[in-house]
Amino acid sequence: MSRRLRVAVLAGGRSSEHEISLASARSVLEALDPERYDVVSVTIGRDGRWALGAGFSGHVLVPGTGTGPAETLPVPVEGGTLAALAAADVVLPILHGPFGEDGTVQGLLELAGIPYVGAGVAASALAMDKDLFKKVLRDSGIPVAGHHTIRLGDPVENPFGYPVFVKPARLGSSVGISKVHDESELGPAVALARRHDEKVLVEEFVRGVEVECGVLGNRLPPPVASLPGSIDTLEHEWYDFASKYDEDGMQLVIPPRLPPETIELVQRRAVESFVASECEGMARVDFFVRKGDNEVIVNELNTIPGFTSTSVYAKLFEASGIPYAELLDRLIGLALERAERKRQLLY
Repeated sequence: MSRRLRVAVLAGGRSSEHEISLASARSVLEALDPERYDVVSVTIGRDGRWALGAGFSGHVLVPGTGTGPAETLPVPVEGGTLAALAAADVVLPILHGPFGEDGTVQGLLELAGIPYVGAGVAASALAMDKDLFKKVLRDSGIPVAGHHTIRLGDPVENPFGYPVFVKPARLGSSVGISKVHDESELGPAVALARRHDEKVLVEEFVRGVEVECGVLGNRLPPPVASLPGSIDTLEHEWYDFASKYDEDGMQLVIPPRLPPETIELVQRRAVESFVASECEGMARVDFFVRKGDNEVIVNELNTIPGFTSTSVYAKLFEASGIPYAELLDRLIGLALERAERKRQLLY
C-alpha cells in the first residue's frame, strides 16, 4: 500500500475574515480521508503567530492551544510550523483576505518549493485587488461593472449617480462595503472602506440578478465551470456580510432562473475570467446578470472562496456532480500536477 499524502491545512490569518477561514478549514479537515491523507493543521492567529496542531484531529487548533511551538514568521522554530510545511507533500491554504489570499502566503510556499492548492502569486494578488482585476478583464474584452478608484490624496468623487457601492479595493466577505444611496452617504462610506484599505472603489450599481459560478482546473486540460447559482438575499437589501453568513441569510438557486443561453454565457465568462487572470486550481466568479438585456457582467473573482461543505463553491460543484470530498481530492491532484509541471522549467 502506498504511503498517505502529507497534507498541511493552513487556516486563520490576520485578516477580518479569520473566523470564516477557521470554519472553512474545519470542514476541510473533516472531509479529508484519513486513509489517504496524513493531515496536520497550521493556524495563523490574528496577531500573526503561527501554531502547529497535533496532526489529523477533525478541527483546527487555535494558536496557544496547539501541542507544537508557536512562532511569528519570518523567524523559524526548529521542529515548528515551517518544518511541518516543508515536510508536506501539498499545502491547502484555506485563508481569506489579506496576508493569505493575496499572494503573500503563496510567495512563501513558492520560495520553499512546496506544492499548494489554488492560484499562484500573481493571480492571487491580481484577484484580491478589484481595481487591477477589473482593468485586466476589460483589456481582455470581458464585461465588468464600471468603477472609479479613490487613492490617498484623491478627492472623494462619484461619477455614476446613485445608488453606488463603495468598498475597499483589497478585501472580501463584504467587509467595509456600503450601498450608498445619496451624496450625504458617500463620505462616510469612503471613510469606512478606508479603515480596511488605503485604496477605495466606487462601483456603479447594476440592476439585475447576482449569479455565482465555480471554476476548477489548471491550464491543461482546460478548466471547467460548475452550474451557476443565483443569490436571493431575502430580506436583505444587498448581498452583505449578514446575508452571506447568517443562517437563512440568503437562498442559493441552482441553476438560476435564467434562459439556457444566459447560463451558458455565465459559465463561459467564468472560465474566460479564470484564464485571463492566470488562475489555477479553483476560483468562484461572481456576476451580475443585468435586468432587461441579460448581459453577463463580472463583479469579482475569489481565488480562495468560502470552503465549508455548505459554502456556495461547494454547493455549486455538488449540484454539478462533484461532491465535497471528491472536490478536495481533485484540488490536491491539481496542485501536485502544477508543481510537477513547473519543475520542468529552467530558471
